[in-house]
Amino acid sequence: MEPSQKNFRKRGAILEYLRCTNAHPSAETVFTDLKAQIPDLSMGTVYRNLNLFRQQGLVTSVATVKGVERFDANTEPHVHFICTECDAVIDLHTLQVPQALCTSAAQCTGGSVASCQLSFTGLCQACHLKQLQGGESA
Repeated sequence: MEPSQKNFRKRGAILEYLRCTNAHPSAETVFTDLKAQIPDLSMGTVYRNLNLFRQQGLVTSVATVKGVERFDANTEPHVHFICTECDAVIDLHTLQVPQALCTSAAQCTGGSVASCQLSFTGLCQACHLKQLQGGESA
């Protein structure tokens, strides 16, 4: 197989993985989950492709959770919730990014707003319930 075809296969697998998950994975998670399927995959390949996808607008960096960048193939404006206990990044599809907030930000800066990422932090339902049941860690 030619190097370009091999790279395209890896690139396609990485993008497909991101499109098929709601887990907002890190580069390390993408690498670990695809390594069995693509034995010659390297972390460098994953990072290069994630950066390429971000530049092309195919993925976004949604958050850095405890120093680890997390990615999302859903590039439409939407709200996230980040659990401070288990590090889950959860889509909140029923909430909309408030347009008035974007307008206010543009007015405050005197410029224009290209995008807005809104995230809430706290305990997810599972971690909250564990805490209520005796303070166990997730």
